[in-house]
Amino acid sequence: MPAEPSRPPATPAEAVHAMDRLISAHLFGQHQIAQELGMSVTDLTCFGYVIEAGDDLLTAGELAVRAHVTTGAVTGILNRLERAEYVTRRPDPTDRRRVRVAVVPAAVERVMVIYGDYYVRLHALFGEYSGEEIGVIRDWFTRATALAHDYLENLGREHGGNSALETRGSEG
Repeated sequence: MPAEPSRPPATPAEAVHAMDRLISAHLFGQHQIAQELGMSVTDLTCFGYVIEAGDDLLTAGELAVRAHVTTGAVTGILNRLERAEYVTRRPDPTDRRRVRVAVVPAAVERVMVIYGDYYVRLHALFGEYSGEEIGVIRDWFTRATALAHDYLENLGREHGGNSALETRGSEG
């Protein structure tokens, strides 16, 4: 078994700085990828949630909650994604008033042409870490994401009553 690479200690400030650089790279990258696919970043994010749901199809309302957008905004998002043949809407088998959102398999293939190599590289990078280390990374990402959502929800309430996240989705 090869020796594990040396990982120098870091301060929380250094880790936050590295995180900020990663977020910045991803924000610019998401904009570029969304443009390549002919959609907005919000639409791309929502498409990702639909993919992530798999066979457990989301309702439009569930998608709105996950994306932190209003139900009105999610209707526009779904209209654009459906027109571009990324998703389809299906009647909910248990409640005819609701629709469920399904991914179009060919659309996943179109997106994976762009993302595929990046995911291969990420998996290779994770291969340099032990299962325990990956568990710590996953825990940190999960907890930091929850902290970010909570912070932004509170920020929205403190500055005018709307969540900062709820205003997303109007881009088009």
